[in-house]
Amino acid sequence: MMEFTIEEINLMCIYDTGTRQGLMDALKAMYSDLLPEEAELRQLTENVLARLNGMTDDEYAQMQESLIPVYDE
Repeated sequence: MMEFTIEEINLMCIYDTGTRQGLMDALKAMYSDLLPEEAELRQLTENVLARLNGMTDDEYAQMQESLIPVYDE
């Protein structure tokens, strides 16, 4: 399974819809609104989209558990 950076995981958590394709669609929509000076976020989004595109839905489902925060009481 692919290892994502903390920054990539944070971005995925923000836009997670519950499915790989839904997340990709949400990221693409956000990406289209980015300004040219937001180069770092543009690059991060491109990297995440490329990695998600290289995964299967089953691989994403297994990885998705790491997107859900665990709160200790």
